[in-house]
Amino acid sequence: MCKLQRPSNLPARGFGVTVFLCKNNKEGVGTSCLNQQLRILSMENSEKTELVLLACGSFNPITNMHLRLFELAKDYMNGTGKYRVIKGIISPVNDAYRKKGLISAHHRVIMAELATKNSQWLEVDTWESLQKEWTETATVLRHHQEKLEAGRHDAPQDSPVLERPGRKRKRAEQRQDFSQKKSVEKKTAGVPKVKLLCGADLLESFSVPNLWKGEDVAQILGHYGLVCITRTGNDAQKFIYESDLLWQHQDNIHLVHEWITNDISSTKIRQALRRGQSIRYLVPDLVLEYIEKHQLYSSESEERNAGVTLAPLRKNTAQLSL
Repeated sequence: MCKLQRPSNLPARGFGVTVFLCKNNKEGVGTSCLNQQLRILSMENSEKTELVLLACGSFNPITNMHLRLFELAKDYMNGTGKYRVIKGIISPVNDAYRKKGLISAHHRVIMAELATKNSQWLEVDTWESLQKEWTETATVLRHHQEKLEAGRHDAPQDSPVLERPGRKRKRAEQRQDFSQKKSVEKKTAGVPKVKLLCGADLLESFSVPNLWKGEDVAQILGHYGLVCITRTGNDAQKFIYESDLLWQHQDNIHLVHEWITNDISSTKIRQALRRGQSIRYLVPDLVLEYIEKHQLYSSESEERNAGVTLAPLRKNTAQLSL
């Protein structure tokens, strides 16, 4: 007989994992005990919300810090015991964003793919970069959530319930309505949730006039949520306090502090490259090789889109003037 017992010196749950000790009264039952433990752990995992972390940005170029953000967010969200991160998605912005120094999405996507080549859970998605124009972040989030839901909808559904002859029409209609409602619930139940992964600077950018539409921010915060990586010197909690909208949705903003200071940025990477300085160990080796092979960043490339208004500022300002 196999008995499962929690160690007395450990908490019942720690970082979302239940710990058991196996007591065997007879030899040869260890496998059975292990199977019981795995079944219990499987049940616990099934109670957690599966999570997909989505990072939208320039990735110009992608750096080791970008990859580090995913690891920090994954550890934190898994550690809450409420979530299980199953995937991370990198979505490079469209060229039409018109940010100063932004090189072609073709190169930025390839570099991101090289950076995640050996990752078991990170992937690069090209949908945003291949659109005909710049796409709002809220729309990108909605695209990926609907994609996950569509995958869930492809799963086999229950057969319709057949009514026996002689039952009242009202009863049949009630059962049909209940069946349709139940079907909708099944389609959405168990579908992974998408959350936007970002740095604290994104919170601050919400207050920049015309950079974001209020309804888009409300949708991102209310419907999806943020996993925000903060650093020493970034008072993310202050940004939340000073914004009524952020304060309203603060429960859906997960702040993750980066205690190991890492100030790598794409801007500093490009600056070093323009000055002929080494960027080794700041970006993945394959990314460095690609940059050197194609001579991607220079003083000339940094002037690309100089003096051009960012797409969101141009679009939102134009809409306000109508």
